[in-house]
Amino acid sequence: PEWKWDNIMMDFVTKLPKLSQGYDTIWVIVDRLTKSTIFMPMRETDPLDKLARIYLKEVVTKHGIPVSIICDRDPRFSSNFWKSLQKALGTSLDMMQETMERIIQIKQRIQTARDRQESYAYLKRKPMEFQVGDKVMLKVLPWKGVVRFGKRGKLNPRYVGPFKVLKKVGAIVYKLELP
Repeated sequence: PEWKWDNIMMDFVTKLPKLSQGYDTIWVIVDRLTKSTIFMPMRETDPLDKLARIYLKEVVTKHGIPVSIICDRDPRFSSNFWKSLQKALGTSLDMMQETMERIIQIKQRIQTARDRQESYAYLKRKPMEFQVGDKVMLKVLPWKGVVRFGKRGKLNPRYVGPFKVLKKVGAIVYKLELP
């Protein structure tokens, strides 16, 4: 969105407890740029011409005609009446369902690619096994600050050693002969 109230989103919050005036639905209209909202109480059974009048009174007269409207597949928005009103106003009405389907498809493709890359990465990767008496290099992390070996910060060596393996403690844990 380039300007406030150029692109808006609309949805209905339905099945609410009835108020004394008979309202049981809230029509929510959100400006996508400023996140300003309009909440309009209404009845779920209100006819489309009443919705159009409310829309013209609350949105168009106060903020101008929006360039695009994003909404879900509510039958009120997908009706011929609403489409003809939007066409007369020169507004494009984008249905959210198509966007959601594309998002789901993209997520599935990303997951498939991630799984494929993971399987390729593990083809040649094997856990390293050491025997007692082997000499190994010890990986040190300079930001842990536990032991300093010479230089400071990012110039620290990443590996130090070699150190002799004294004992195998676990599946991948070894006791080393440190200075």
